[in-house]
Amino acid sequence: MDVKTGLFYFFSLVLLFAAFRVITARNPVYAVLYLVLTFFQASALWILLQAEFLAIALVMVYVGAVMVLFLFVVMMLDIDVDSMRQGFWKHFPLAAAVGVLISLEMAAVLMGGFRLGDEPKAVAILGQGAQQYSNTKELGKLVYSQYLYPLEIAATILLVAIIAAIALTLRQRKDSKYVNASDQVRVRSKDRMQVVKMEATQSFAAGDAAQAAADTAAREKLA
Repeated sequence: MDVKTGLFYFFSLVLLFAAFRVITARNPVYAVLYLVLTFFQASALWILLQAEFLAIALVMVYVGAVMVLFLFVVMMLDIDVDSMRQGFWKHFPLAAAVGVLISLEMAAVLMGGFRLGDEPKAVAILGQGAQQYSNTKELGKLVYSQYLYPLEIAATILLVAIIAAIALTLRQRKDSKYVNASDQVRVRSKDRMQVVKMEATQSFAAGDAAQAAADTAAREKLA
C-alpha cells in the first residue's frame, strides 16, 4: 500500500465518522462542526483525485460561507434538542435500511467507473502534456457547454429558494411591533397632538381623568 492509498482510506474513514456524528450528535452546534469536518475530508479526497479546483471551491463555498452561516443560525436559535430527538431510535432501523438500499444502488451504478484496467482520461491527458492541461479550464468547458441548461435550471431553483426564504422571513407576526412607513409619512401635526384648554383653578374630576386617559390612548394609537 502506497502513501496515496493510505491517505485515501484515512480521509474516507474520518469522513464516514464525521458524517455519522452529524446525525447522531445531541448538540446541534457539534453536528454543524462535524459537518464542517466532513466537507474538509471530502475536499482532501478531491485533491487526491487531482481536482484542486473542486476542492478549493468546496472549502470556500460550503465551509467558508454556508456552514459558517448554519453555525451562527444554530447558535442564535433556541432549539429544543430533546423534542427534536424524540422517536429517533424508533425510526432508525427503517432509515438505516433505506440508506443501505441507496448505497447499494449507487454502488451498482458507479461500479463500472472503478475498473482498474482502464486508465482515466484525465490521467492520460496529464501524461501527454501536463503543462498545457488546466483542470479549471476543462471544467469550465464542460459546465458552460454540455451542462449549460442544468446549470441555468439550478440557478433558477436557487433564486426561487432565496425569494421564498425572504418572503417567509418578512411575514408580519402578531407578537412583533410593526410600523407602516407610509402612514408615518402622511401623518399631520394635528393627528399627533391635541391641545386642550383648561382653567388654571379648575378641579380635576373623575370624569376628566377618564377623558384624559382616553385622549392619551388615542394619541398613542395615532403615533
